[in-house]
Amino acid sequence: MIAATLAPETTPGSHPTITVCHISNFLCTFNYDTLISSALAFAVTLAIGFALVLTLRRGTPHRLQMIFEVLLNYVRSLTSDTVEGDRDAAFVVPLAATIFFFILFANWLDVFPLVSPVEPANADINLTLAMALVVIILVEWYSVHVLGWKRFFYRYTHPFDAPILMRAVFIPINVITEIAKPISLALRLFGNIFGGVVVVYLLTLAFRYFATLGGPVSGVSLIWIVLLAFWKIFDVFVIGTIQAFIFMLLTIIYFGMAREGLHEEEHKQSGAIATAAA
Repeated sequence: MIAATLAPETTPGSHPTITVCHISNFLCTFNYDTLISSALAFAVTLAIGFALVLTLRRGTPHRLQMIFEVLLNYVRSLTSDTVEGDRDAAFVVPLAATIFFFILFANWLDVFPLVSPVEPANADINLTLAMALVVIILVEWYSVHVLGWKRFFYRYTHPFDAPILMRAVFIPINVITEIAKPISLALRLFGNIFGGVVVVYLLTLAFRYFATLGGPVSGVSLIWIVLLAFWKIFDVFVIGTIQAFIFMLLTIIYFGMAREGLHEEEHKQSGAIATAAA
């Protein structure tokens, strides 16, 4: 792991690209290191998933099955509490779990001695933004599905207990907040993973600098090797796991927020029925 990390590498943030057509640079140019890295993470995610399915057993589960069952039960519980057990939101559990495991494995792969073009996939803003856009598009679709178009637009007038004029002022703020959701979701994951790559790059430069001085000073380079090993483990297993969990958690929370205005409308209807009955 350390030997590969100390090998010459490109500056963080630069990606080799490949162009598949000449219609548009934006649509036809891809960062092929990100494609390779994300495909590898997908392959690992699917391989572990199929291995789990093929070895699934009743009664006493094996260790891998037990870990997955604990995690999936937690995701189900969290989704049920946030989306309030809506049967239409049953797809949120596999979506959130798949996102979590993909991001987790993509981050954990960095602990192995990766060689370019295999790089930390989530250190590319294009990948994290693509995942965030998929999540937000599904969230908006779910909101329309649950609320209908009328209450979907009504949701942008919250806080619902405020006077009508104040709610009108909040409309542009709520629209901006909704637009900012995929941006913040993408930047949070990208910033943490890319930051880890930058720290490794700087520690590598420091090691090379002290190693070239020679004499007793070169012994200082051993300190940087220890720091690099410690940071690599902390960055991959601690920060990488936390960021996968946060992305999954925010995905579930956004689906819960997509129902805003539903209970307000139901409360008004029940109040009107109670008044008419009295």
